Amino acid sequence: MVTSADAPIAAAPRLSVVIAVRDEAENIAPLIAEIDAALTFEPFELIFVDDGSSDATLAELRKAAATRPYLRILVHATSCGKSAGVDTGARAARGELLLLLDGDGQNNPAYLPEMVRVIDAGGAKVGMVQGERQGRKDTNFKRFQSRLANGVRRSLLNDGNRDTGCGLKVVRRELHLRLPLFDGLHRFMSALVKREGYEILTVKVVDRERWHGVSKYGFWNRLWVGIADLLGVWWLVKRRRVPQVVERG
Repeated sequence: MVTSADAPIAAAPRLSVVIAVRDEAENIAPLIAEIDAALTFEPFELIFVDDGSSDATLAELRKAAATRPYLRILVHATSCGKSAGVDTGARAARGELLLLLDGDGQNNPAYLPEMVRVIDAGGAKVGMVQGERQGRKDTNFKRFQSRLANGVRRSLLNDGNRDTGCGLKVVRRELHLRLPLFDGLHRFMSALVKREGYEILTVKVVDRERWHGVSKYGFWNRLWVGIADLLGVWWLVKRRRVPQVVERG
């Protein structure tokens, strides 16, 4: 079940920032402050999806929303995962561009204006701009598993993306809503966007350490499901045919 506490917004913005969070209470206020500072060039709406938090995340969101009419809150009754949270936010969004980032502080919103500029400059053929992390702050083991997973994914899916794990993305909303929803979609968006016939561009971003709290993902809790997802996405990519209409009567 999803409930909402939507504040009135004067006009539909072009940009919708969507963030799915679970147990990120200490990160909410500083992250919103950074978003406010970064997105001064154009009106935007900010949508947080609380994915079944058990801490004070919802209280922190409500406190921030009290002084920000552009901030909207959606709440999952139980945790459904990051991809489901982003999908909930995307369906509620009113902007034509979705600006996606994680809620743990590792993704710097300062890169979002450049990513919006890149997708605008690319035109309708570009479906998504993906952040590509530099100076990763993860442990050596986590960097190793990330390089291994990215290498296997690229060789199997040929998505041309070196870093699908970066949470910073700008994607066209109507395109995002066409992608097949499953738990783990966020790790395969490049392949699925390319499957729809769109190009993907990248912007180099500097990775940061998590501010507070603990990661929701580990090696063992996503190894086998990641393999199953990879094979499933490979099948979807292989079976997709994008028709090109050359004549209209």
